[in-house]
Amino acid sequence: MGLLCGRRVSILGTGMYVPENVMTNGDLSRIVETSDEWIRERTGITERHIAAENELTSDLAYNAAMEALQECGIDPEELDMIIVGTNTPDTLFPGVAPKLQGMLGASKSGANDIQAGCTSCINSLVMASAGIASGLWDTVLVVGAEVLSRILDWNDRNTCVLFGDGAGAVVLGTKDKGKGTVLSCDLKSDGNRHDLITLPGGLVENPASSETIARRLHYVHMKGNDVFKFVIRILPPYLKDFCVQTDIPSEEIDWWIFHQANLRIMQSVLKRLGVSQEKSIVNLDKYGNTSAASTLMALHEGYKNGKIKEKDKVLLTSFGSGMTYGALIFQA
Repeated sequence: MGLLCGRRVSILGTGMYVPENVMTNGDLSRIVETSDEWIRERTGITERHIAAENELTSDLAYNAAMEALQECGIDPEELDMIIVGTNTPDTLFPGVAPKLQGMLGASKSGANDIQAGCTSCINSLVMASAGIASGLWDTVLVVGAEVLSRILDWNDRNTCVLFGDGAGAVVLGTKDKGKGTVLSCDLKSDGNRHDLITLPGGLVENPASSETIARRLHYVHMKGNDVFKFVIRILPPYLKDFCVQTDIPSEEIDWWIFHQANLRIMQSVLKRLGVSQEKSIVNLDKYGNTSAASTLMALHEGYKNGKIKEKDKVLLTSFGSGMTYGALIFQA
């Protein structure tokens, strides 16, 4: 756990983007054996957005980034670094971040992708915050972006009903005036559970072949029940301890922004923490699980709908394949 030392790290602007195409639970029921009631009851999701055939992850990232930059009046030329959290890059290499740098015209910026499952956005925020606090960078653009619809097995109702496409963005800097100040952050992982969420085919372990295609290894595979048990066992004590180490008791957190994976997971974690469900910002019903984008999208909407107000203490947290997890606290 780390209280952020050094220079102040401010949230300057936020943004998000989702594709125009909306897929409802009813639409899904015509593709795979499922129903609106089945999906709502088990996940809390009612619809999700699906990228058009000509939309790439870098396109979604660009749109979210532009909104965040325009909101705080930062020119791309002012950026020192661009960090993109994603599990669905356009290509394995080059990454999304270098492409985004070129699309934005951020000629003075470095760029790299972070791949840590759905926790990629928290990892990206932590690394950006550490870089700014240390004096390495002054202004950093963080984006979480996913086009998960391209790596889903649309014959598997246990996975395809969960995910959607989207992007969220945050501009971090050192200015005194901003939307919030980062107080603390932390990252963890349990590599012994690395097999709970996987995409097995196409790389070193299972190089692409007719066999890997036949075995449908190029799609997301998830042990859903095991993921649920892991999260509700690990996350509550981890978050409680994180708050204590930050010297902010969990009951003093005004808003909890979870990775938008499953409503039952969020409710279970809050119940174990003894925190009211009313303190969580939830947009899962509209977008589904957008992986590395979800926490940043929820953060943006928390500001836009007026829930997050000045002086509020906000905790962002996520978990994902690896199994990785982490958290960040800021004061608005």
